[in-house]
Amino acid sequence: MKDLIEFIARSLVENPDEASVTEVERETGIVFQLHVAPEDMGRVIGKQGRIAHAMRTLLKAASVRSGKRAVLEIV
Repeated sequence: MKDLIEFIARSLVENPDEASVTEVERETGIVFQLHVAPEDMGRVIGKQGRIAHAMRTLLKAASVRSGKRAVLEIV
């Protein structure tokens, strides 16, 4: 799941080297924190949050297959 988020984010931004994903284990599930350059933040979020919503939907679908709850935070 981490690789999926990182692949999507790196293909969207202008500075792919600055895009990284950290995985934090919590009681409620796994939290993936996506870090991008400040100038690329709009590209990852998209108009009215459509790209971020689509990434979260893909993450939820992948997490259902693994049986764990996963959340995406864009930092």
